[in-house]
Amino acid sequence: MAAEPAMLLIIWHSRTGGARAMAEAALRGAAGEGDAHLLPAGEADTEQLLAAQGYLFVCPENLGTMSGAMKEFFDRCYYPMLGQIEGRPFATAISAGSDGSGAERQIERIVTGWRLRRIAEGLIVNLEAQTPEAILAPKTVPAAALKRCYDLGQSFAAGLAMGLF
Repeated sequence: MAAEPAMLLIIWHSRTGGARAMAEAALRGAAGEGDAHLLPAGEADTEQLLAAQGYLFVCPENLGTMSGAMKEFFDRCYYPMLGQIEGRPFATAISAGSDGSGAERQIERIVTGWRLRRIAEGLIVNLEAQTPEAILAPKTVPAAALKRCYDLGQSFAAGLAMGLF
């Protein structure tokens, strides 16, 4: 009997489309390598986390931290998952208006409690939205950045399928 494919769960939140485009690009990359699922942060629950073998967290940086909807996902799932997903791999992709490091650090601190292990350097896409109008506008992620997201999804799913992570 063949083993079940290792599942990559891509949990995302986006308000203006940048992080969503990044998550979708990662899913396209993962699709040819193994079982991957795209899940909005507001719909993610502990059952889905337990079923997955690895996690890609994708969100925008808002006011120097991860978006509220992504934080709410972690608030809702953090304590029920303690001790249940230790050692599983994760990666992050942040859509930022400038820096992105605040959201990256915040996610890193949270998943440290879950004892997840990072398998790729954090991917931060700086969309340089600095004015109120640019911040609120729908985002277009450059093709080169989407390719980096695609590659991250592809390599993560392939690593899971090969048992590297």
